[in-house]
Amino acid sequence: MAGRIGPKPLRKVKDTMTTSFSSLFKPATVGGVHVPNRLVMSPMTRNRSTPEGVPTALNAEYYAQRASIGLIISEATQPSDDGQGYPLTPGIYTDEQVAGWRQVTDAVHRVGGRIFIQLMHAGRVAHPSNTLHGRQPVAPSAIRPEAEMPTATGSQPIPEPRALTSEEVAATVQDFRNAAAAAIRAGADGVEIHGGYGFLVQQFLSSSANQRTDQYGGSVDNRIRFAVEVAAAIADEIGADRTAIRITPGIPHNGIVEDDIEQIYPALVRALTPLGLAYLELVHVGDDSFLRTIREVWPTALVVNRPGADLSTRVADLDTGLADLITVAQLALANPDLVERLLDAAPLNEADPATFYGGDAAGYTDYPLRTSNGQ
Repeated sequence: MAGRIGPKPLRKVKDTMTTSFSSLFKPATVGGVHVPNRLVMSPMTRNRSTPEGVPTALNAEYYAQRASIGLIISEATQPSDDGQGYPLTPGIYTDEQVAGWRQVTDAVHRVGGRIFIQLMHAGRVAHPSNTLHGRQPVAPSAIRPEAEMPTATGSQPIPEPRALTSEEVAATVQDFRNAAAAAIRAGADGVEIHGGYGFLVQQFLSSSANQRTDQYGGSVDNRIRFAVEVAAAIADEIGADRTAIRITPGIPHNGIVEDDIEQIYPALVRALTPLGLAYLELVHVGDDSFLRTIREVWPTALVVNRPGADLSTRVADLDTGLADLITVAQLALANPDLVERLLDAAPLNEADPATFYGGDAAGYTDYPLRTSNGQ
């Protein structure tokens, strides 16, 4: 195998099968999908698709290696040409992309796994040099984020985007609908809408990024409209039990600024509730009172994602009822057999940040299994 042999072990997991950790391994139902454990592989951009946005056999191997995790959420996947922000990310709107994703889903399903494809339109968080078409990024308003974008020639300032017309906003909703249908044709068990981290859906939510004067701007009801229309269109197309959404309230990523979190997100969640979506993924930081508010409002599965938290803290959310499922990111990346390692209290591999984005099998599919490194 090209590259290094693999990362070194990180540490040994102690007392894995205590009462608190046993809740990880209880089965659950998420929408129309039965999962054998409460772990969710968080979506992680790895920049290893073709320039045309087509997943490859290497991508299929990567996801299949991690199929014992209860539910895999794929890396962010653009629903259209204009939805791409970063280099070498996958799409799900051409026949070639559908065929590439079919390789991935078939590989995951052959070993008993379950996978949702995350749909993400980058909006203004983009650079023309990362796309084949080279067009100016689009956004709710022509407001440039204070952020930079990695490109083939190094990090560059993100340019000012072009504001979408009202007709283009409607067309973008249709792009999401079409991409969701394509994901199901590609064999996905469902799709997750990326509604956070400063990308297009959250740009509409934020009064700093969205200064429109039409039906998509201004009031709270108007600013949540795009997110609700996208979710409703996808649920209508593929079924609510195969549709999910991710939100990241208050996380200032990619230049996003939010000053009315306590108003916008409860309103958004209440507006989404009647759709009966499979789950809501909440990326949560800060005071748990906000998490409890969302927990009280949301009627179906709640996936809680606590960036930077250790596994014990995450599992505690299951035990207290704040979460139905919890996410893992670098743990899943570095340990393809994470579930088996946790069950056996085995040592864990350490993730290698130098290989997170782009490249080949190194740091992608070469993390050792216990049987391959003597652990």
